[in-house]
Amino acid sequence: MSDVRHVLVLPDRDAAEEVAQALGERFAVAEEPQLVRDALAGEDDAEDAQWLVVVEDPEARLDAGALDTFVAGWDGWREAP
Repeated sequence: MSDVRHVLVLPDRDAAEEVAQALGERFAVAEEPQLVRDALAGEDDAEDAQWLVVVEDPEARLDAGALDTFVAGWDGWREAP
């Protein structure tokens, strides 16, 4: 079975931090999600940055649809692999 990585895109750092914390409670992820600032192309202003929450799912047990619904609560979305 290959490792699966879910990338959740959030509008700001606060939302990303809340999602990362809530993921552990809601989905019992084994590994701490990684937060990554994703500056939009050509933009230096922090206001124009999205934040990514990267979730490793080595056993492919997280349901993509459930993640979609979960992250939508923070105006985010899951990047399709």
